[in-house]
Amino acid sequence: MYGERASRFPGAVVWHQTPATTDYLQRILPDGCMDLLWFGGQLVVAGPDATAYVSPAPPGISYVGLRFPPGVGPTVFGVPAHELRDQRIPLDDLWPAGEVRRLAEQVHDAPDPAVVLEEIAMSRFGPPDPVIGAVAARLRAGAPVAATADAVGLSERQLHRRSLAAFGYGPKTLVRILRMQRALALARAGTPLATVAATAGYADQAHLAREVKDLAGIPLRALIQ
Repeated sequence: MYGERASRFPGAVVWHQTPATTDYLQRILPDGCMDLLWFGGQLVVAGPDATAYVSPAPPGISYVGLRFPPGVGPTVFGVPAHELRDQRIPLDDLWPAGEVRRLAEQVHDAPDPAVVLEEIAMSRFGPPDPVIGAVAARLRAGAPVAATADAVGLSERQLHRRSLAAFGYGPKTLVRILRMQRALALARAGTPLATVAATAGYADQAHLAREVKDLAGIPLRALIQ
């Protein structure tokens, strides 16, 4: 079973997934975010996914995660987002192994591992980039890429370069991912799909279906059942 709550870390979400009783394939949809994970006694970084991340989920494994909003993960992990795109990396590949062992012991011994994940992130959080924050907000709202670049005082080439480091991909890919997330939220709330397409900014319902299948790997209706 999956659950989540707002985090003490600004804009982040704490989530947890209880152990499954049988093997299954977990499908994690792209959302423009990066996560700090705790499972199997290990601290792991989930990079930003460009398409759905599908992997076996063995029974008996609990997951706890801290999901950072788009553009924030690199300020915590100290690595450009595009270097971690579509990857799951042990934290000790990025930070000193001795420090990560100490942190892992703290998480293991904590009554609530998520609290320690939040403390780790807050101790490492660098100053946020206001330009990246503005870019994420505008693209999440559906603003065109060119207009977003103008609004933050960057050329489209500069915006693309900054986006790779902050989000893991260019702004056009981020727009597609955030638009899909808006569409899924509407569809799961019971909004008719034709209305979803128009509201989320797709040309039509067929365009919505193609985009979701391309990014998620399965049809839209399979995601909202």
